[in-house]
Amino acid sequence: MKKLFVIMALAGVASFALTSCGGSKKEEEKKEEGDAYGDYETAEPKQASADDLIKEGQALVDNSDCKTCHHPTNKIIGPAHMEVAKKYEFTKANVTMLAGKIIAGGAGNWGEIPMTAHADLSQADAEKMAMYVLSLDGEKQKD
Repeated sequence: MKKLFVIMALAGVASFALTSCGGSKKEEEKKEEGDAYGDYETAEPKQASADDLIKEGQALVDNSDCKTCHHPTNKIIGPAHMEVAKKYEFTKANVTMLAGKIIAGGAGNWGEIPMTAHADLSQADAEKMAMYVLSLDGEKQKD
């Protein structure tokens, strides 16, 4: 009986020691995860700067079919992007308006040859592209 009691006591102590060690390790892991990701869940998303949006717009223009009809400085089929930048003031209203024209396409503002619609573009991407184009003359966004 004495041996049984000693064995049970040792088993209990060993069991306690094993679960205690494992438990504190898990708590440390949770604390480390909380430190690494705790701010992520509560932090507000970082707003992209105008320069970042313009760079994204340039990448979108460079990877699109825009170069088929437009060149940064020379007229091809459509106006040079620089001409567009000089014609329109760099405002939020003009960015929104030009983004709509990029998406919808159309004709009449720069001649009778219609611009192809780009209905697959999101409004946000089209606005980045418009921001890039309007920045080409060195003007900064006004509002």
